[in-house]
Amino acid sequence: MSGERLGASIAAIAGLVFILINSGSLPGETALLVRLLGIVAFALVWFAVIRRTRPGQRPMIPDPRARRIYWSSVTFEAILIPLGASTLGRNHRPELVVPWVALVVGVHFLPFAKAFAVNGFRPLAWCLIGLAMIGGIFALTFGATLGTVVAGVLSGVALLTFSAHLGRVVTPNPG
Repeated sequence: MSGERLGASIAAIAGLVFILINSGSLPGETALLVRLLGIVAFALVWFAVIRRTRPGQRPMIPDPRARRIYWSSVTFEAILIPLGASTLGRNHRPELVVPWVALVVGVHFLPFAKAFAVNGFRPLAWCLIGLAMIGGIFALTFGATLGTVVAGVLSGVALLTFSAHLGRVVTPNPG
């Protein structure tokens, strides 16, 4: 699996999770519709783009440095998300938890761009960071629901969109 395809797979799964979890803040039937659309979008991206095999494609084996960067980023993400969520809850700012999660997820893609030589991670990272910031502002200004939709649901849409793009931009590994 190429770096692009691996990244696309991870982004697609994360995008679906963001949509499924965060659309719960929407009113009844709207939440169901958004979840169903998310599942359909995920299935389309997964089967039409990511899982489609390409002739001559060889699996990507990341070098030790790239693996270290990957696991360090994931470890920091696993520490920062609950730590930030807990801190925000204790400070009576639960409406900022979803923007916080989107921010951490966005930032964790920045080192991936260089480590795996996949430039598509950089715009994805900045898009998620931007949605997190806007979602945080909206959460503070208009309430948790709008902040969650922007930082959560739209981040899921961004992840699925970028995964569709990354899955199509597959460069053969030198062999």
